[in-house]
Amino acid sequence: MTTSVKIGLMGYGFAGATFHAPVIAHCGAPAQRPNEPYACLAAIATSQPAKALADYPKARAVPDLDALLALDDIECVVIATPNDTHFDMAAKVLRAGKHVVVDKPVTLSAAEAVTLARLAHERNLVFAPFHNRRWDGDFLTVRQLLAKGTLGRVAHYESHFDRFRPQVRERWREQASRGGGLLFDLGPHLIDQALVLFGPPETVYATVKVHRDGAGAADYVHLLLSYPDKEAVLHASALCAIEPPRFAIHGTLGSYVKYGLDTQEDQLKAGLRPGDAGFGADNPPATLRVLEGEREIERQWPTLTGAYPEFYRALAASIRDGEPFPVSPQDAVDVMTIIELAERSAREGRRLRFERMGA
Repeated sequence: MTTSVKIGLMGYGFAGATFHAPVIAHCGAPAQRPNEPYACLAAIATSQPAKALADYPKARAVPDLDALLALDDIECVVIATPNDTHFDMAAKVLRAGKHVVVDKPVTLSAAEAVTLARLAHERNLVFAPFHNRRWDGDFLTVRQLLAKGTLGRVAHYESHFDRFRPQVRERWREQASRGGGLLFDLGPHLIDQALVLFGPPETVYATVKVHRDGAGAADYVHLLLSYPDKEAVLHASALCAIEPPRFAIHGTLGSYVKYGLDTQEDQLKAGLRPGDAGFGADNPPATLRVLEGEREIERQWPTLTGAYPEFYRALAASIRDGEPFPVSPQDAVDVMTIIELAERSAREGRRLRFERMGA
């Protein structure tokens, strides 16, 4: 059996405990693919060692990043800490000669993302932005539909991450000074998914606002990415008690509309793990209405099963076999460039041209 890639997790707060640790720990090589590379959770740097070890008794608990980097067998470090710490920690990991996964947003600026990309390239290391929602079941379904041309040429694409959270909570994710707010929290997922489907836009126009009483960071984000033949609308709000469609996509041959967020986040919060019965399964089905000949046919369309473990399986394949990692450093730079353009567009009230910063 192929030796596993030993991963060290930096941070055991919400992101580390919910999205990273359980997925890493449950993405071992399946019995039917015993020779494929896979990852294992070997160490956790946390201020809560008792909790971490209770959850993952086979891992080692260490106090901080320095202690994690001192472990010779750790090949890759996952940064799952507050947003304003990502750049310094990721740079330190790369300079220590280890691969790095950085939770979104990878940095707070495009220039910092470029720096990390170049550090990784110079040292022949993997710099993997944690854009795990490429493996959401609904996004996998959308990607498949568009690749097959089921909707024809897409003219309008709309993607929402909306929730109803009227009360502002005391946490760093609600603090603009620490890279909090929806533009940095959910924006990277929305933007990355659009870039995967359509590539870089020509222009960016954005509204970024604070709507909730007492909020200090943006809780309403509306982005418009313009392409020569289509518009991509990306939206996130903390004040949506009646949710709009997660996806609404309209093309020359028909439309696709999907309600409800991918189930994997809620399943992980509830204690379900990859490999458990029903993990990643999504209901209800979406609605697809397309032209078949001269008739419009409407049917329910099933959603593919979500697959977060594929992120870490791809990471292991990249580290062990040199396979290209699906989320490139350039992807991270492009996402951060659009976030910067969105902030500027919202301030200036005008459409801004996208210009790529080379990674």
